[in-house]
Amino acid sequence: MAGIAAVSPIGTVTSAEAARVQSGIGEVDRVLGGGFVPGSIILIGGDPGIGKSTLLLQLAGRLASNGGTALYVTAEESTAQIRGRAERIGAVVDGLSLAATTDLDAALAAIEGAVPTLAVVDSVQTLTSPELSGPAGSVGQVREVAARLSELAKASGTCVALVGHVTKEGTVAGPRTLEHLVDAVIYLEGERLGSTRLLRAAKNRYGSTDEVGVLEMRGDGLAEVDDASRFFLETDETPTAGSAVTIALEGTRPLAVEIQALTAAASYGNPRRATTGIDTNRVLMLIAVLARHAGLNLSGHDVYVNIAGGLRIDEPAADLAVATALASSLRERPVRHGTVLAGEVALSGRLRAAARAERRLLEATRLGFDRLVTGTMRGEREPSLSAGMVVARDIREALAEALEG
Repeated sequence: MAGIAAVSPIGTVTSAEAARVQSGIGEVDRVLGGGFVPGSIILIGGDPGIGKSTLLLQLAGRLASNGGTALYVTAEESTAQIRGRAERIGAVVDGLSLAATTDLDAALAAIEGAVPTLAVVDSVQTLTSPELSGPAGSVGQVREVAARLSELAKASGTCVALVGHVTKEGTVAGPRTLEHLVDAVIYLEGERLGSTRLLRAAKNRYGSTDEVGVLEMRGDGLAEVDDASRFFLETDETPTAGSAVTIALEGTRPLAVEIQALTAAASYGNPRRATTGIDTNRVLMLIAVLARHAGLNLSGHDVYVNIAGGLRIDEPAADLAVATALASSLRERPVRHGTVLAGEVALSGRLRAAARAERRLLEATRLGFDRLVTGTMRGEREPSLSAGMVVARDIREALAEALEG
């Protein structure tokens, strides 16, 4: 007969949490929820060449230089190649060790022997278990590798970071159960030819999944962006037609983001609708609202919408800025100087105020803006009492407040 699990009233159970280990990169700690948790296992995903291996080698080097120990297990490159990268990014430090193997048992033995604070495995798709007959990267192999590394992490208290390849759809390759076996799934996003890198958590048992880390790829590795809002804004202070600024909230961080729109008369066929960094269906809805409630007909125009800096925005508070950028491009009238916009646009054309509007206004004021156009609030302090906050009831009224002329 199987043993009976101990049952304890929840009131008698303590909620002691292990002390986190700082990674040495503040933006990474922000996304993780405060740092590495001993005994946890983290999956880092991203497109090929985006900088996953570079980031994890930097983290291993920073942690080792701060008094911890780290082991980098490479199954794709030689130790000489890893040493060359470490020299470039300044990660040749005492406390960081390297091991090159494609055998899972050998990798486990190396981690058990070293008992590092952080163990990096690059990558989970290239390690193989001799107990299984499938090739590296197969469903069975990936599941076995992740499961045994997870058991080792829990037993030894070592934090294990796995590098995972992604599919064409942008998700981690392998079975979906792989994501259930780990404690956190972190994605490194960005354009390979660009310098901006964004770190997001798709799953995090020890923190929020709403935070975003902003990094910049340089010759010596990935560097933190000190002021993310200024980083995403253009340096030219003169407003131009087709451009609007919104203050987006990524977790607890307000970010100033420039939304660019271009409308051009369609020369033939059906007009094009192309977007980057925002849901296309959301833009199509705003085009319909502008036509119905603001008298701006874009049915004969090609429409292009872009979120500057490689950022992706999903919150509805960006609706007003997108609609204003479209109207600005169509009418060739820039947004008034010093104005930012944040509000949700309803199908009826009515506006709803952005959540935590006063916090957005504080960030806008810090960046030199003096007006925030938003919608009406309910159940909160009347926003018009805050200096610099302009309340509009509908999209037509908001455009009159936002555009010059």
